[in-house]
Amino acid sequence: MASYRKSRVHAPQGFFACEGLGLRWLGEAHSQGGPRVVKVFDWSDDWLDIERVSAASPTPKAAFEFGAALAHMHDAGAPSFGAAPEGYDGTCYFGPLQDPVPMDTGNWSDCITYLAEGRLLPMVDLGIRRGTLNAADLDLTNRVIDALPQLLGKAKDDKPARIHGDLWSGNVMWTADSGQVEAILIDPAAHGGHREEDLAMLHLFGMSYLTQIIEGYQTVHPLKAGFEQRTTIWQLYPIAGHCVFFGGGYVSEYRSMCRSLLG
Repeated sequence: MASYRKSRVHAPQGFFACEGLGLRWLGEAHSQGGPRVVKVFDWSDDWLDIERVSAASPTPKAAFEFGAALAHMHDAGAPSFGAAPEGYDGTCYFGPLQDPVPMDTGNWSDCITYLAEGRLLPMVDLGIRRGTLNAADLDLTNRVIDALPQLLGKAKDDKPARIHGDLWSGNVMWTADSGQVEAILIDPAAHGGHREEDLAMLHLFGMSYLTQIIEGYQTVHPLKAGFEQRTTIWQLYPIAGHCVFFGGGYVSEYRSMCRSLLG
């Protein structure tokens, strides 16, 4: 099996260990019907060796099957919201290879506290320290947090899922290496989270055959009513991250998303 080396000199401490163990943790769900996850060979402080995958074009059938498999992976569960991949006790990361930021881990028992304390507030605080966000954005974020019990509805009662954590379309490869087209997951920020996080990320930057993916997902694990309206909630964290990484138009987008949730 051919390998591919992902590398960065002076990568943050534990970056590639977290990714390698995250891939293996997600891959454990494959035996329970989860999606294919890129195979990990080895890693060091500065590199990660994974299998080399040949790209193919997605099909509606493969997308439907991926949706079902994603639900099985989520159903494999996690010990808590914010749990790190099994076997990893260092810092987790979110964001691009050239500028990943720490992603808080913890043992939150409910998704609202996890989303507020483990995701939104730390990222907005980092944006303020970098000068892309300001105190008014923190106030706006806190108003959204106060509204989360109502905004999430029954979805707030969901159990922790085993999520990819950065599931935009670029981290779902399509391959026909096995003889038929299938999805394969790469580059995770794996942790215990809410299943709607991954689905919201798929919506964020466009995803081929997203309708078929959602249909496949629903055949395995029907989502709580109104999940379409909750997509914006789960997109706040990655967009706040983009404010930190890139600033620019993402700042106005984040503010607009918050205001849309507040009505």
